[in-house]
Amino acid sequence: MKVDRNKDNCSFLCSWSGGKDSYFAFHKAIQEGFSPRVLLNVLNEFGDKSRSHGIPKEILIAQAECLGLPIDFIESTWSQYEQNFIAKLKNIRAKYDCTHAVYGDIDIESHRNWEEKVSNAAELTPVLPLWQKDRASLVNHMIDEGIKAMIVSCRAELADKILGKVINSELLKTFDRLGIDACGENGEYHTLVIDGPQHKQPLLIKTGEKILHKNYSFLELSLK
Repeated sequence: MKVDRNKDNCSFLCSWSGGKDSYFAFHKAIQEGFSPRVLLNVLNEFGDKSRSHGIPKEILIAQAECLGLPIDFIESTWSQYEQNFIAKLKNIRAKYDCTHAVYGDIDIESHRNWEEKVSNAAELTPVLPLWQKDRASLVNHMIDEGIKAMIVSCRAELADKILGKVINSELLKTFDRLGIDACGENGEYHTLVIDGPQHKQPLLIKTGEKILHKNYSFLELSLK
């Protein structure tokens, strides 16, 4: 993807799940000279948890505070997702004077096509810093950079083995043994970043019960 990096203003919003891929894309964009303005997360239609990872809204707000940035939200059903996303992108572009939108996708072409579509509709330049990188190498680089990503949801059959654990080299061996994609790109798991190179202080959370919903296990989370 060709990205214009010659603009005087290369400010960006980051499409934000709270997990490792969006965090690493955010980190890489900053390393490449882009300036962060705001995070954008999509909540469920009830406005209490993120639609993608099931992370409580108050934890995402606290995570953004650890990064020293504002976070904006959309409350949406899946059926209205695209139109709401485009409308929010336009709003953020004007409010925060953003020129670019950063996404954490790696190699799923349909995701990239959608991100280009919605970004173009909002007159933003899409940036995918992780695009077409090797999945296993990406996770190892995240670990090396000091990103601490806790698994907060996963397929139910994997919960006893990986839920609540922070990804490290030992856990990657477990992934390999269980046939789990290193990045979880097949939907095996989702994460919450609790510390990393862009954090001003760690995110302090408490973990509770495992909650089963439609063959997927979620870790109950709250702030300390």
